[in-house]
Amino acid sequence: MHIPFYHVDAFTSRVFAGNPAGVCILERWPGDADLQAIAAENNLPETAFLLPDGGGWELRWFSPTTEVALCGHATLAAAFVLFSRRGVKEPAVRFTTRHSGRLTVRREGDLLALDFPARPVLGAIGARDLEAALGLLPLEAHTSAEDLLAVLDSEQTVRRLDPDIAALGRLPCRGVIVTARGDRCDFVSRFFAPRVGIPEDPVTGSAHCVLIPYWAAKLGKGSLHAFQVSRRGGELFCENRGGRVAISGRAALYLEGTIRL
Repeated sequence: MHIPFYHVDAFTSRVFAGNPAGVCILERWPGDADLQAIAAENNLPETAFLLPDGGGWELRWFSPTTEVALCGHATLAAAFVLFSRRGVKEPAVRFTTRHSGRLTVRREGDLLALDFPARPVLGAIGARDLEAALGLLPLEAHTSAEDLLAVLDSEQTVRRLDPDIAALGRLPCRGVIVTARGDRCDFVSRFFAPRVGIPEDPVTGSAHCVLIPYWAAKLGKGSLHAFQVSRRGGELFCENRGGRVAISGRAALYLEGTIRL
C-alpha cells in the first residue's frame, strides 16, 4: 500500500512554527492498529487520515498513542493539503468524523476557517486541585467536555509556566488548558496533554472550542485574536457563534512524500 503523506505546520505562515501535523490520503481504511502504528512512526502531535466520501471526506485523527475525538490543527492541515496539493476548487471542504459530527473548513482570503462545535466550560472546580501540578494557584479552574481550564493572572505567567508534566498526566482529563488575557491580543494559552502522548501541544484548535466561549463571555465580544504561546507558537483568529466557533489560521507545507506499507 502506498499512501500520499504530507507534513504541514498549522496555525502559522512559515515552517518550523505552529503545530506540525501529518496528513495521509487513503484509498481504503487500514486496520486501526495500522493507523495507530503510522501515527506513532510519524511521531507528530497528530496525524489526520482522509478517505474520499461522496462529495466530502471521512476524517480520523491519531496522536502517537491514541485516537482522538477532535483535533483542530490536523483538520486545518488536512484542508490545506486538499486545497493546495490535491486540486480541490470548491470554497469549502466538508469532513465526516466519528466523534465530532460534520466539520467544515472554508477558504477566507489567505485564511482557512474551521467551523467547529463550541465546548463551553461545564462548571468550576477548586483551583487548588491544579495547584500542585501547575506549580501555582490559578485564579479560576473549570471543567469542560474533555479538558480542564486554568485561568492565570497574566500572559507572562502563562509563558513562564513550568508545570509538573507527570502530575498533569495523572489528572482525570484529556489535557489542561492554561490561559490569560493577552498583552497584544485578546487572550493567550498553552495546552498540556501527557495522557494522550503530548506533553505540550504547540497550537491546539480543539482547546479553542473551550477558550472562545469563555473569553467571548469574559470580554463581551464575538471576534477574538489569540496566540498560543508555546515554544513554536501559533496565531488564531476566532469567532464565537453560539453553539459553534470559527477558528481561522494559516498553514505551511514542510514535506511531501509517500508512506510504503
